[in-house]
Amino acid sequence: MDLKLIGHEDRYAVEQLQMSLFPEGTGGQAVSALHRGDVWLTATAKITLDGRTVTASRRLKAAEETVRLRRRILQQSFYLAAVQLLPQIPAWGALAGVRPTKITTKHMLEGGSAASAGKLLKDVYYVTPERRTLAVDCSRSTVEAVGKLEPGDVSLYVGIPFCPTRCAYCSFVSRTVGKRTELMEPYLDALLKELELTGQLLESSGRKVRTLYIGGGTPTTLTTEQMIRLLDAIRERLDLSRCIEFTVEGGRPDTLDLEKLRAIRDHGADRMSINPQSMSDPVLKASGRPHRGEDVLRSYRQAVEAGFDAINMDLIAGLPSDTVEGFCRSLDQVIGLEPANITVHTLALKKGADLFERRVELPSAEDVAKMVAYANETLRKNGYKPYYLYRQKYMSGSFENVGWSREGLDCLYNIYMMEEVHTIISLGGGGMNKVNLPGGRLERFHNPKFPEQYIEMIGSVLEQKKELFRLMGRGDNAECTMHNA
Repeated sequence: MDLKLIGHEDRYAVEQLQMSLFPEGTGGQAVSALHRGDVWLTATAKITLDGRTVTASRRLKAAEETVRLRRRILQQSFYLAAVQLLPQIPAWGALAGVRPTKITTKHMLEGGSAASAGKLLKDVYYVTPERRTLAVDCSRSTVEAVGKLEPGDVSLYVGIPFCPTRCAYCSFVSRTVGKRTELMEPYLDALLKELELTGQLLESSGRKVRTLYIGGGTPTTLTTEQMIRLLDAIRERLDLSRCIEFTVEGGRPDTLDLEKLRAIRDHGADRMSINPQSMSDPVLKASGRPHRGEDVLRSYRQAVEAGFDAINMDLIAGLPSDTVEGFCRSLDQVIGLEPANITVHTLALKKGADLFERRVELPSAEDVAKMVAYANETLRKNGYKPYYLYRQKYMSGSFENVGWSREGLDCLYNIYMMEEVHTIISLGGGGMNKVNLPGGRLERFHNPKFPEQYIEMIGSVLEQKKELFRLMGRGDNAECTMHNA
């Protein structure tokens, strides 16, 4: 759909909403206009599609204009026009961002109630009742998680960007190693250099690691010996005296065995992810997953035997060859294992994924809606609550990914990373450092994406880490000045 702007240049705000409401390749034309009067600032949207033209407008007092409020009325007017053309009411209303809960979390951290947070989503963003409840419940968990933080706490992410093979839906930057493992040792050498420096910087700055997450890729692509080498280095070079959660993302059952799981548990990790995505063998095969449902059950039993009490399991709604009935059976099987967390993703079809390139036939948006609805209802009935969520572009049905947990077993790292409530220090290829500064400012520092680049550029990665901590130190001084004032 072509988009024309008149009287403003806030293209991104309107375009992102347009992309979430209308599928890629939709024809037609849209006009987003802003008129400045002496008293009122008026946003008007006009959309023409399939021979129909609709309009809508919203306004605010010119004297009250801020960038945020101006963009809000532009999005509201576009949504109110678009909804006249859509076959059903969008679940997330006029929200186009990947973190809808940041709105309710901010509101509640500033003293608002759960009820007033829900009203905000209803009156300002037109979010449906089901999604309002979902967002507010997740924000309750965030408020509780924030209460576990102290000044100087950070979370640490260690990235292992390798997988044995690439799944058909995957668009992450990672190296598929197969039987070629020659890159893994030099990568680990470089990673341990960054780990050593980070430990020194944390100690000298007085900061403490609150949660630690080893992700990927598939971290358990590392051999047991390589994993032990990494975990030994973490214990030797980091002060984990305040760490209350240590996760290793096992991911694929074909990378796990009892020996490796025991090594991970014995070296301090207390949370493990085992991600079937589906328990159906035909769906797994169509998705490029080289394991079977029985392998998931084996890995889960082995993780319990190794001593893990907190285990996360992922499922994806909308995979190729899946049906509503098949997805529901997979979910029921996973619930029967009673893991601490179950994360239900909605398939996001992104460029770079094999499914995108091959244009494979997928379950309809209506079927995905039924899968998601069944998950939400069934998980609540079985004692799980939503604790974090996020959205992605090009998701089936424009739904969301939701992490569910049993009481008291939220994954804190997921909350801190997604809600951006404190600093995340990332190590390894593809890592993104998120530094929280006074005034709500967030600075991002990216590590090189590909393992080869990371290895070659490790010198500059280390210099960037030093700069990152210098910035954090200046932020501390600014914050002290503000408090003293």
